Amino acid sequence: MTEENNNEELRPSKMRGVAFPKAKYGVILAVIIIILVNIIFYKDEIVQFLN
Repeated sequence: MTEENNNEELRPSKMRGVAFPKAKYGVILAVIIIILVNIIFYKDEIVQFLN
């Protein structure tokens, strides 16, 4: 029981009520953004490669 209380006290008091998203969703979102940006910037090279 005390271990659970210690885990809750690691965050600052003002941030205890804030719900943070899971880290894996942030990683997935970052990968998708990187892929989309690369497709936009290198669209011409991708089209040339496929032809």
